[in-house]
Amino acid sequence: MCGIWALFGSDECLSVQCTCAMKIAHRGPDAFRFENVNGFTNCCFGFHRLAIVDQLYGMQPLRVKKFPYLWLCYNGEIYNHQALKTKFDFDYQTKVDGEVLLHLYSRFGIQKMASLLDGVFAFILLDTANRKVYLGRDTYGVRPLFKFLTDDGFLAVCSEAKGLVEITHSMETAASIVPFLPGYFEVFDLKLNGKVQSIQFEQFHCCTREPAHALYDTVEGLSSDFGEETVKRNIRTLFENAVRKRLMAHRRIGCLLSGGLDSSLVAAMLLKLSKEEKLPYSIQTFSIGAEDSPDVMAAEKVAAHIGSEHHKVEFIAEEGVKAVEDVIFHLETYDITTVRASVGMYLVSKYIREKTDSVVIFSGEGSDELTQGYLYFHKAPSAKAGAEDSVRLLKELYLFDVLRADRTTAAHGLELRVPFLDHRFTAYYLSLPEEMRTPKDGVEKHLLRDSFKGLNLIPDEILWRRKEAFSDGMMSEKKSWYNYLQEHLDSVVNDSQMEKAEQTFPHNPPRTKEAYYYRQVFEKFFPGRAQWLSHYWMPCWISATDPSARTLSIYKPDKHQ
Repeated sequence: MCGIWALFGSDECLSVQCTCAMKIAHRGPDAFRFENVNGFTNCCFGFHRLAIVDQLYGMQPLRVKKFPYLWLCYNGEIYNHQALKTKFDFDYQTKVDGEVLLHLYSRFGIQKMASLLDGVFAFILLDTANRKVYLGRDTYGVRPLFKFLTDDGFLAVCSEAKGLVEITHSMETAASIVPFLPGYFEVFDLKLNGKVQSIQFEQFHCCTREPAHALYDTVEGLSSDFGEETVKRNIRTLFENAVRKRLMAHRRIGCLLSGGLDSSLVAAMLLKLSKEEKLPYSIQTFSIGAEDSPDVMAAEKVAAHIGSEHHKVEFIAEEGVKAVEDVIFHLETYDITTVRASVGMYLVSKYIREKTDSVVIFSGEGSDELTQGYLYFHKAPSAKAGAEDSVRLLKELYLFDVLRADRTTAAHGLELRVPFLDHRFTAYYLSLPEEMRTPKDGVEKHLLRDSFKGLNLIPDEILWRRKEAFSDGMMSEKKSWYNYLQEHLDSVVNDSQMEKAEQTFPHNPPRTKEAYYYRQVFEKFFPGRAQWLSHYWMPCWISATDPSARTLSIYKPDKHQ
């Protein structure tokens, strides 16, 4: 996890502009560098470093003697950098995983470079010899990237939008600030005056296609028949591979453990592989919740089963309410369910940073979208409709769950790893017949659960535990976190404000006092930027006015709780 920032064609003195780069200092607490580009006095890079790989040569912008004309600033991890080095006989000059981008670009060009990267990444690549600037972002947008562009070609790029909102420019019309689309790269011509012009914007990977880098993966060709046992074996193989490749770190690894199916599978596989790889420390797992929270109780069962060093963080609702403003500032969104779920993740990340030495944090994001885990999938009108909505959710992850997971951990200088969003694992799962992926026998994510049945990886009662939203499971069955929030905020927003909500906020008007409050806080930090969120996250195929699963008619308390 790092923070990247760059300007091309600044109208203002760079020493003034660079104060904006300090807005994302939380992403890289280990070091900071600000560097001008030779020959382009109004172009520069800013980099905040969280040192995970190659402590000695890991500073950026990354430059190597072999390619003196290339400048690279990237945030992420490239899990196949060693495999690509071997395959193409690259001569690396550092141990930095991102160095592979320079070699791939030099040999194959930008399109093939991007498509061969197995990992999570957001990059800014400058080629001064050919006067080109390249931007790119991984398939699911696990690593964030925002783009600021004026009508006359002043380009600024940053990991988070807060590093761009106060940049000054000479144009009368406002600069657009937009999230860079996941799975795409963009090419700009760099003019002699430092300004840019976009000449190509192209998708290099879509989640439904097997990635090009699968050819060079450690897991070779899988059996392609769709027999049930073959499919379940392939799911196990690819999931194990997804966790194993993410062990790449020089810092201590830990895991968030809510006690739900997804985080439990990740934690259990992580413990199993850490022993096989003989990691020199125990794996710490972390849960957060009130004393009678179903999540906390389930997480303790899993931790005892897998033998992790478990930390239980007590969730106090009053503390949660106090954290909401900071959470919205870090998230840069006002989406209702995202804010609710982010509070617990933000507070547990704060605990990890302050009380432990774990820095690389595994988590279960992406599974619900991939495996049709949300309760509303029980109401899908057909297997085809369910499969299509699964892909929609995956493509929108960068606006919701992946955004939450990145910002709440990065706020405290932690690095997130999400094995369920491994390119090969997701592409394989989405290639399966639509009927195989639907809820079965009244159980969502049936295929995933069934694939790990009988292995004793996690307790059976957890393997078949019903889906519970993270923000719901933090507090008791009797009173959810969203109930507490709504009661508290009822007196903060008055009725007359609600009556004028559509006039005050015409884009995504808030329908509840809770939503109104989130929007108010967002506008305080990011006035006039409501378009960053295209729509609220809501369940499909069911009459829903609230994103919480506990409000749905199909919700039934888990018999194991």
